[in-house]
Amino acid sequence: MKKIAVFLILLLLPPIWLQAQQDAQYTQYMYNTLSINPAYAGSRGVLSINALHRSQWLGLDGAPKTQTMSLHSPVSNRVGLGLSIVNDEIGNGTNQDTYFDAAFSYSVPTSENGILSLGLKAGGHLLNIDFNKLRNYVPNAMSGGNESVDKKFSPNFGIGVYYHTNRFYAGLSVPNFLKTDHFEGNNSTTNYLSQERLNLYLISGFILDINPDLQLKPGVLLKSVAGAPLQLDVSATFLLDQKFSLGAAYRWDAAISALVGFQFTDKFMVGMAYDKETTALGGTEFNDGSFEVFLRYELLTKFKKVLNPRFF
Repeated sequence: MKKIAVFLILLLLPPIWLQAQQDAQYTQYMYNTLSINPAYAGSRGVLSINALHRSQWLGLDGAPKTQTMSLHSPVSNRVGLGLSIVNDEIGNGTNQDTYFDAAFSYSVPTSENGILSLGLKAGGHLLNIDFNKLRNYVPNAMSGGNESVDKKFSPNFGIGVYYHTNRFYAGLSVPNFLKTDHFEGNNSTTNYLSQERLNLYLISGFILDINPDLQLKPGVLLKSVAGAPLQLDVSATFLLDQKFSLGAAYRWDAAISALVGFQFTDKFMVGMAYDKETTALGGTEFNDGSFEVFLRYELLTKFKKVLNPRFF
C-alpha cells in the first residue's frame, strides 16, 4: 500500500512547477531509462544493451525521427557505468541534435530489497542546423545572414536519483543541467537559432500480481521544461508468463498509445509502440501516427550469475 500511495502522489502532483518538453520524446520510456536518468546505470545487474527508433507523425514530410543506443552494466557491487547516444532529427536533416553521455551510478542498499542509486553523467551535444534543406527557404529572409550551425559542440552534465525494489521504482533526474544558447550575430543583431533548456523528469511504476502467471505494470512519467506545457504519460501493461506484454498509454492532451513486447529468451526482448494523436494534428490525412521499436539484449556478469525476473 505504501508503494501504491507513493505512485499516486507522483501521478497527482500539481502541475504548477511542471511545464514540459524539449528533449526527445519516447512512449517506451520504461525501457529507455538510462537516456533520461544516469542513476539507472547498472541497476539491472547485467550488461544491458538497448536500441530504440521512433518515427513521429508518419506521413508528414520532415517529421521528427529519433534513434537511441545505450549500454550499461555494474562494474562492482555498488558502482554502475553506462554510455548513451541519442540522435534527434527534424525537417529531413534541417535540425539535427546528437547527444552522447557517459553515466556513473553509486548504489546504497536501504533495506533487504530496496536500493537507492545516485547518478551523474557527462558528455556533450552536437547541434547541426542547415536552413538550405528547407523546401521554401529564402536566404535573404534571414536577418543577420545566418544560414546554418555546423556541428556546434556544447558540453553538458546531468544528475539523477533512482530507487527500486523488485516490485517498485521511482526516479528524479535532470539529464542536461546546463542551459545553452546557440546563436550567431553581429554588433547590431543577435539571432537565436536554438536554445537548450533544463528538462526535469519524474518517473515511477510498480508491479501488481493478478495471478501467478499475470502481472499488471502501471507507470507514469512527468516531464518539465520552462516555456512549454506539461507532459504527463500514464501507462498500464499486462505481463503474461513474464514473456508477453500488452498495454496502453495516454499522453495528456496529446496521444493515446498501444504497447506490445515479447521476451524471446532470458537475454533478448523486442518491444513496439504506436501513438495516435488526440490533437487537431491527429485528424489530418497526412498524419498516420507515431511508431517506436525497441530492442534489448543482456549478458550475465560476475555480479549476477542468474537472470532473475526483472520488471524494470
